Amino acid sequence: MTETRFFTPEDLTGYAEAMFRSAGMSEADARLIAGDLVKANLRGVDSHGVSRIPMYLERLRRGLVNPRPEVKVTKVAGAVAHVDGDGGMGFVASEVAMTTACDLAGEMGIGLAGVHRSTHFGMGAAYALRAIERGYISLIFTNSSPAIPMWGGRTTFLGASPIAAGIPGGRHAPYVMDMAMTVIARGKIRLAAMKGDPIPEGLALDVEGNPTTDAAKAFEGVCLPFGGVKGSVLGTLMDLMSGVLTGANFGGEVKSLYFDHSGPQNVGHLFFAIRPDLFMSLTDFEARMDAYYERIKELPKAAGVEEIMMPGEPEQRREDQRRREGIPVTANVIRDLTAEGAGAGVAFPEGRAEPAAA
Repeated sequence: MTETRFFTPEDLTGYAEAMFRSAGMSEADARLIAGDLVKANLRGVDSHGVSRIPMYLERLRRGLVNPRPEVKVTKVAGAVAHVDGDGGMGFVASEVAMTTACDLAGEMGIGLAGVHRSTHFGMGAAYALRAIERGYISLIFTNSSPAIPMWGGRTTFLGASPIAAGIPGGRHAPYVMDMAMTVIARGKIRLAAMKGDPIPEGLALDVEGNPTTDAAKAFEGVCLPFGGVKGSVLGTLMDLMSGVLTGANFGGEVKSLYFDHSGPQNVGHLFFAIRPDLFMSLTDFEARMDAYYERIKELPKAAGVEEIMMPGEPEQRREDQRRREGIPVTANVIRDLTAEGAGAGVAFPEGRAEPAAA
């Protein structure tokens, strides 16, 4: 098989759910994770989509991830809760934490949930979108395994540690931001390595500290922070707030999701939820968001730019398109998922050779 094929969200979700069920997860947790992975594919964040299933399953098989965690929530202050992920999938603990933060915000105006004993939680935007659906502003922090150097260092220390945020809109699109501290998401370098594609200069160093365009060498080496020292400083903040503050691993202690099978990761996350009507009525807030959106659309455009969009708007348009046409999955990912399915007695869907007609 050499070609990319196209799949419905339902087909990929069904396959993913069956695979996580085969690894001993509950039906509800398997469905949650499957939905979040396919949501990433729908939004064009393929680095955080179904291509990660074999890697997650490997950690479950090795006993590094608890397939049936008992996630515990402890209220530690009026608007603050501490969430113990019990070593389970980060998706599960994070769903509980974002829900808890929103519930607290409903009572107190603002809610904060800190998570420890978790693992990689997938696409950060998924949690911002959940908060938006409930009508809340959100901020989402996480730390992760070492991927970038501290500014001035030559070895990995800080994680790619993405930050995500969401602000509900009015009649127009909401604000949705999700970005790692690397110049490019490490998962995208991994995808390029899987496909044998080169990467542009300036994204990473190999294990010996040399600039490289070889994606495989880059993935084994050091990603570079975006904005130089600024990305390093923000990565430090993510580690301090998500790791030090929550009781999770920090400062280079988070084990690699890909290479280190010596023990659990103990990733930390932090979820903020804020009611948008704290300083004015919800109607006034939504009107101001609409005005902001409309001002963006009226800005003078740079040469070659057809439209200026709100952060998150391109991903929503891509999701709309992929829901119509199907989700493209490359041949190498299809091969890996087919092999995983064969081992568990789960058939990978056939898909289509061409996008569905609009």
